[in-house]
Amino acid sequence: MNGPQTRETLANEMWRACDVLRRDNNCGGIMEYLEHLSWLLFLRFLDAQEDEWEAQSKLAGRSYARILDGELRWKEWAVKDWPADRLIEFIHGRLIPYLQSLGGDPLRETIRSVFAERNVIVCASGYNLKDVLEIINGIDFHSQDDIFTVSQVYEELLRRLGSENRLAGEFYTPRPVIRFMVDIVDPKIGETVYDPACGSCGFLAQAYLHMKKNERTIEDHKILQEKTFFGQEKKPLPALLGLMNMVLHGVTAPHIVRRNTLEENIRAVSERYDVVLTNPPFGGTEGRHIQSNFPVQTTATELLFLQHIMKKLKFQEGARCGMVVPEGTLFRGGAFATVKQDLLEQFNLHTVVSLPPGTFAPYSDVKTALIFFERPGPTEEIWYYELRLPEGLKKFSKGNPIQDGHFDEARELWKAWNDYRHGKGELQPALSDNSWVVSVEEIKKRGYDLTARNPNKPEADDLPSPTEVVVSLLEKEREILSIVEELNEMLGNNNNEKEEEI
Repeated sequence: MNGPQTRETLANEMWRACDVLRRDNNCGGIMEYLEHLSWLLFLRFLDAQEDEWEAQSKLAGRSYARILDGELRWKEWAVKDWPADRLIEFIHGRLIPYLQSLGGDPLRETIRSVFAERNVIVCASGYNLKDVLEIINGIDFHSQDDIFTVSQVYEELLRRLGSENRLAGEFYTPRPVIRFMVDIVDPKIGETVYDPACGSCGFLAQAYLHMKKNERTIEDHKILQEKTFFGQEKKPLPALLGLMNMVLHGVTAPHIVRRNTLEENIRAVSERYDVVLTNPPFGGTEGRHIQSNFPVQTTATELLFLQHIMKKLKFQEGARCGMVVPEGTLFRGGAFATVKQDLLEQFNLHTVVSLPPGTFAPYSDVKTALIFFERPGPTEEIWYYELRLPEGLKKFSKGNPIQDGHFDEARELWKAWNDYRHGKGELQPALSDNSWVVSVEEIKKRGYDLTARNPNKPEADDLPSPTEVVVSLLEKEREILSIVEELNEMLGNNNNEKEEEI
């Protein structure tokens, strides 16, 4: 494919590549063909980036050692007129093993982590792969227009992955929610931004777009490229998707690590960050070996992540976090109340935004909230905002998803609240039928129940919806199951001890 392409033409070509992959025997579902497309795009981008680094080094009178050179360069293998079977042979026998052996510096380690410890999906048909390579080879990764178009198509693919595959929901957060959270947290150039469950890196990519608006110098650019964005992801596929998402948004060296975040013992934390933005997984459980890494032990992943985040924020004024939590985190007692007490004493939990049912549809109906906290503590009062559903809508859904415009009032009122808490205005402009302030003394009286109970709603309206009742029952069921699991584990240990005595 030669010559410049319009955005529309390139977008159509990208979708054609998806169609080719989808008809291949190895790439039947969206998860498979998106994964395949991701690693091909990554290598195409890396080739263009290495061209630039090589040219810059030459101008500076230095030599540059390419990561992929000789027959491994994109220009060598991806555009070669291979017999179809030889192309597949080369990728399985030469290219992927080399990528899995890389190491020695952060970028090489990142590449290795993408391709290692997993079966990389490759087309069953060399003919299909050649068609896709021709399309990808037509992308000019030196052109910002081309990169922007590819990133738009990629974002749409991630959205489809989230809506068409329930399992994918754990690493896809609706972009309007992400944009709202990033606007509230407002990361600045020079600050480090961390997502301990980064998935497809939606938060980190949006944080980059937000911060890039203020990029003024070469040093600013270098800081954003190399020293700002940090993410950890347990599963290999979302780690690949996330790395590619960051690259397509323009961050060439993000620190995305394949790791189970909860395996870190938070009693001995070394790295801390200025900003945390995240939607950690909830609904899962962790075993006792993972729980032992935390002062307050629980099987609930969301509570373990909250403790992790509290420890990973820097001990300095202005270190802050915005995170998604299931509504159960707000009202549950026991271990949850203990952690919430620590949160209110150590941090200023200044804002809680209650989201409507269906915000994360179609892959989760769990009602969620956004919490925002910062150093220093303690908390004195919390501003609550209840995001109401549009009139006539019972819940958000795949056909009626949450949009940026639904946050308009929340943004406006929050600015007034933020001014007030920094001594720049009055409280009244931050209050409405959908927003109110609760003192920390009231929260303590409730036993650290942080539930968003809107005092401005009529009593009849304040009754829980059927969805909320179901969510509450599921939360209670999970709590009971957690207790049963712990009892079983304890009984198992006791039996082992008795056997040893015998």
